[in-house]
Amino acid sequence: MTETVTRNHRAGKQQNGDAAAETSTVEDVFDDTYTEKEGPKPPRTLVWRNIILMSLLHIGALYGLIAIPSASALTLAWTVVCYLISALGVTAGAHRLWSHRSYKASLPLRVFLALANSMAFQNDIYEWARDHRVHHKYSETDADPHNATRGFFFAHIGWLLVRKHPDVIEKGRKLEMVDLKADKVVMFQRRHYKLSVIILCFLVPTLVPWYFWGESLVVAYFIPGLLRYAVVLNATWLVNSAAHIWGNRPYDKNINPRENPLVAFSAIGEGFHNYHHTFPFDYATSEFGCKLNLTTAFIDLMCFLGLAKDRKKVSKEMIIARIQRTGDGSNKSG
Repeated sequence: MTETVTRNHRAGKQQNGDAAAETSTVEDVFDDTYTEKEGPKPPRTLVWRNIILMSLLHIGALYGLIAIPSASALTLAWTVVCYLISALGVTAGAHRLWSHRSYKASLPLRVFLALANSMAFQNDIYEWARDHRVHHKYSETDADPHNATRGFFFAHIGWLLVRKHPDVIEKGRKLEMVDLKADKVVMFQRRHYKLSVIILCFLVPTLVPWYFWGESLVVAYFIPGLLRYAVVLNATWLVNSAAHIWGNRPYDKNINPRENPLVAFSAIGEGFHNYHHTFPFDYATSEFGCKLNLTTAFIDLMCFLGLAKDRKKVSKEMIIARIQRTGDGSNKSG
C-alpha cells in the first residue's frame, strides 16, 4: 500500500499551501527568493568536445537505424531490454529514488539501479541528482541547468553543448547532498563511473548479441549500443524540453511544466510533468497510477517483492484542492 504524504511543499512559483507532515530530505522545493542578476547575460561558451561527441553519437545512431533490417529478432529484443534497463536507471533510480527520495530501496535494488544508471550514461547518480534538484529549486531561471525559457533546443540538448550559467554552478555547490554522500552505492558508482559506463553502456549491449547468438559486432554496436543509447538520451531530454513547452497544466497553470502523454510513453512515465513539478515528492509522478507509467509499475513490483517500501503518495483530497485552486481547468482526474 502506498502512503499518503501530507507535508509542507512548495511547487511552482507561488505558495502551494498544502498541509504536510513530513520533512523533506532533499532540496527539490522551488525557491522564490532567488532573483536573476541584472545586466547582460554571460556569453555562451561552446563546449566543442561535447558538440563533437554528440554529433558522432547521433550519426552512429542514424547508421544503427538504417541497419535495423539486417539485425536478428533476438538483437532487436535485446535492444528493447537494454532500453528499458537503462531508462529505469534514470527514472526509478537517479530521478525518483535518489533525486526526490520518493520511496526507499533495498541494497540489491539500489545496486541494480546504479548499474542501470551507468548503462544510461547520463552523468553519475550524484551529479544527475544535484542538477535535478537545482532544476526544481530554481526552475525556469538562470540557475536552472536546462532552463526551458531559453528555447526548445537549449532545454533539449543545447545546455550540454555550452558552459553552465554561473548561477547553476553556484546554486549546485550550495546544495548539501548529505543523503547521497552517505549512500555507499551512489559514491561507489561515482568513483568508478567511467569504467562502469564503458562496460555497461557499450561493451555489454554489444558483446551479448555477438557472443550468444552470433550477431555481427557492427550491428550489435550500432543498434543495442549507439542507437539505444541515443534514443534513451533523447527520451530523457524531451522531459526537459517538450514537457516544459507543450501540453496542458491541470494542477498549476502558473508554471511551465506540462502533461505530455507522448513524453510519458517514451520516457516510461516521466511526461506527467505539471503534476511532478506540483508534487515532486510523489513516487508515481502522476495521479493515474501505472497508466503510461512503466516506472511506477516497476516500483510497485519491487514493493510487492519486498525490495522497496515507503512509497510517498499525494492524497486525493490534496490533488483535488490543488486542481481547484491553481489548475487550468483541463483535468480529467484519475
